[in-house]
Amino acid sequence: MKTLIILNEPAYGNERTYNGLRLSLSLAKAEDVELRVFLMGDAVTAAKPAQKTPDGYYNLERMLRGLAPRGIAVGACGTCIDARGMADDPLVDGVHRSTLAELTAWTVWADKVITF
Repeated sequence: MKTLIILNEPAYGNERTYNGLRLSLSLAKAEDVELRVFLMGDAVTAAKPAQKTPDGYYNLERMLRGLAPRGIAVGACGTCIDARGMADDPLVDGVHRSTLAELTAWTVWADKVITF
């Protein structure tokens, strides 16, 4: 099954991006699942490296880094990155600057699209 997860919400402040990444990590371990993740809108802030969260609190940077070793492609909307003043900022390892054209191709590729 080919699955695309699209995350739209901010990195912290609510748990939608966190829950989307939890599902992504779980699906990444499942058999016969091909997965891609796209960060859009405020979710691109989850791809900022050097996140410092309180002890015992989830860390989205670590969660995103957990996808790359499993071969999961993670794209971050370039327009959304620019709109948030992050154009010159590095992204978490395993996350690449992406485009609406790539999201379109991934959407056509997917059997299931899940949004958070």
